[in-house]
Amino acid sequence: MFDSAELGEIRRELYIDASPEIVFDVISMPEHVAQWWPDEADYEPRPGSTGSITFGDRGNGVKVQGFTVVDLDRPRSFSFRWTQPVGAQGAPGNSMLVTFELVPTGEGTTVKFVETGFRELGWDAAATESLFKDHVSGWNLFLPKLAPYTASLRSAS
Repeated sequence: MFDSAELGEIRRELYIDASPEIVFDVISMPEHVAQWWPDEADYEPRPGSTGSITFGDRGNGVKVQGFTVVDLDRPRSFSFRWTQPVGAQGAPGNSMLVTFELVPTGEGTTVKFVETGFRELGWDAAATESLFKDHVSGWNLFLPKLAPYTASLRSAS
């Protein structure tokens, strides 16, 4: 685990007992992403596609975030931008960049996660630090759900 508010990046590395092809689907396909991260994911898994992710129940404290697919390299990597206004193309200065790199490791996959873009927003130090801490907390909650969700897919097949 590596978090640096000064550098503006969050890093995580985890092992998942599944092939990179399966893990790639879990981190990139909206129907799977909605099972371990947001409550809803609405985007096309192709570079340049814009959409949204939704946290919470509609009408009950819901938070909708813009989402732009940056790159897909099956089964090696997936990157996207998020937090920009819904409908806007994610770009440096209006969103966070998340990259998942998948490395075959034995019978499974090592997932290398990085989120950047905090400093590029141009916010003051206190607002940037608050957002950074919020994202660290969020990823600490959601990323550990990847392995159990992936295992549930493998046991269902």
